Amino acid sequence: MFDKILIANRGEIACRVAATARRLGIRTVAVYSDADARSRHVAACDEAWRLGPAPARESYLRDDAIIEIALRTGAQAIHPGYGFLSENERFARVVAERGLVFIGPPASAIAAMGSKSAAKALMEKAQVPLVPGYHGSEQDPGYLKGQADVIGYPVLIKASSGGGGKGMRIVHKPADFDAMLASCKREAKNAFGDETVLIERYVQRPRHVEIQVFADTQGNFVHLFERDCSVQRRHQKVIEEAPAPGMTPERRRAMGEAAVAAARAVGYVGAGTVEFIAEPDGRFYFMEMNTRLQVEHPVTEMITGQDLVEWQLRVAAGERLPLLQGELQLAGHAIEARVYAENPEKGFLPSTGLLRHMAAPPAVNFTVGASVGASGGEPAGVRIDSGVRQGDTITPFYDPMIAKLITWGRDRDEAIARMGRALADLDVVGPATNIAFLKRLMRAPAFSGADLDTGLIEREREVLLPPAATPSPTVLAIAAAAVLSAEDPSALGASGAGRADPWALRTGWRPNGWQSRPMSFRRGDASYPVTLSYAAHGWSVRAEDETLLLSELSWDPDTRRLAGLVGDTAFAVRTVLEGETLHLFGPDGPQQLGYAPPLAHAGDDAAEGGSLVAPMPGKVVALLCAQGDRVSRGQPLLVMEAMKMEHTISAPADGEVTGLPFALGDQVDEGAQLIGFAPA
Repeated sequence: MFDKILIANRGEIACRVAATARRLGIRTVAVYSDADARSRHVAACDEAWRLGPAPARESYLRDDAIIEIALRTGAQAIHPGYGFLSENERFARVVAERGLVFIGPPASAIAAMGSKSAAKALMEKAQVPLVPGYHGSEQDPGYLKGQADVIGYPVLIKASSGGGGKGMRIVHKPADFDAMLASCKREAKNAFGDETVLIERYVQRPRHVEIQVFADTQGNFVHLFERDCSVQRRHQKVIEEAPAPGMTPERRRAMGEAAVAAARAVGYVGAGTVEFIAEPDGRFYFMEMNTRLQVEHPVTEMITGQDLVEWQLRVAAGERLPLLQGELQLAGHAIEARVYAENPEKGFLPSTGLLRHMAAPPAVNFTVGASVGASGGEPAGVRIDSGVRQGDTITPFYDPMIAKLITWGRDRDEAIARMGRALADLDVVGPATNIAFLKRLMRAPAFSGADLDTGLIEREREVLLPPAATPSPTVLAIAAAAVLSAEDPSALGASGAGRADPWALRTGWRPNGWQSRPMSFRRGDASYPVTLSYAAHGWSVRAEDETLLLSELSWDPDTRRLAGLVGDTAFAVRTVLEGETLHLFGPDGPQQLGYAPPLAHAGDDAAEGGSLVAPMPGKVVALLCAQGDRVSRGQPLLVMEAMKMEHTISAPADGEVTGLPFALGDQVDEGAQLIGFAPA
């Protein structure tokens, strides 16, 4: 086994590798960019070395600097994590040439699977089922459109060197092909340095099912069953679960054998994932092979009782696979939810900013010795893997994942129920998050009933992305109590007389009579007035033409838990008043209300009339209009690139372009005016 390894990555995967290495007595070296100098993964390792500025090209993609640091620190091996250099054939080759061990497959296997087109040709020879399509080298736009016409619409344009949902477009009709192809090529070139694409028939209502494979240097190959990753947005996974709902033993065996055949065909070693598209009738087709550990590997660990990072380290050190196929067991059901800094209501645009408050649910990290497959016990019901902490910043430079929340149950229903409770216990204040969306997803009949396919989120949009609800009188009463707790927690026990000196209270107490206090809360553009009246026993709240009594209030400053009665109904929430936003975290998920103290000046968030603003920091990669152009509602005007994804800015109405403040290639800040616009 190794004495010291370097982890050539960041975030939760670097923390995860460091934790497993420590358990095995292996010292670890972290590398970091300027944006990550005080990050969690740096603290998790035994030593840390700076790579360079924040942009990945100047830090985490500097393969020469990473190898040099490994040599200088005496590390014997490099773990690439996932993303960045994990599937870089040149990096794997140079690591080996410099006398180090690459904790991953051989460079030849990465090269074989690195091009989706070449990989599909190889899989065809290995008799692995393929989706009908064009995987050739001819990239003339006219030729590609001709191939799409032959395949038949809808078709999927996919970056040949792509992954993570980047460089993918679904084209439903011929008229849209040219624009979609150009956008796909731009995104692919920016993300992967290669604009080569392939064209495939777009399978209707497909499920995304992948098989975890492992191989050692002694020629042993196994699969560790399947994961269903069908719930996606923007072609990126949101929920992963294992095993796949509805999977029969016969189909599991067939898919597992196909995945192992794919791995054998390229002389694979280490951890890999073979991804398939499955049709409703059970037919499945090879999609791609990810030559690395996947973000969703924890669900496989939870149902097998195996630490896949430990497997990676042992295989890289020349050991045999810890278990062979017949020794692997599958038990229970596991679900992983990716908690992102993003805004689902705005097309899942990534969000950035300081994590001002972050509290996780009670969780016990996965321990192999307490899991099925080892001692026969059950794994922890809740696990959380995160690379950030309260006080960290989600930047525009990297993936905006905050955490992976994983739950295990004896069956799928129990795993879903635990996930719902865990999401309700996860509090994040700062960037926008998808936590409320994930909680709605757990309750959605299509998900709970396992009616899964990659279009589930769009198909269930009305359920998953409903308009902002009007806060109920009960919520407004609790919000008023939360303001009281923030202003003077000592006054909650009684209003007027009680545990605190009444003359020191900030509650508006009067020795004889009532004192009413107006409050106003906001949600979106609507305001909700509340009148709070103080009396000898409790508080009377008038909201939305209802009068409710608040009583028996208590506040715990350590947990931020506010509890009490609204009328005869007990409640318990966690509250954070941050700036002019009140956050309530309770069983139904997070809620936000705007609130400004009476003497405060609320910020004016309105953009300049007639302008279009940047929804997030990014770069202008395409200008599709000119000053003076007359445009129609919905017409694309400008394309931004942020976090290696493209976002199209369209005309909000018929009108005229009156100005273009930015040029092609300019970096823009969130909220920057991108286009001057005059409605017709």
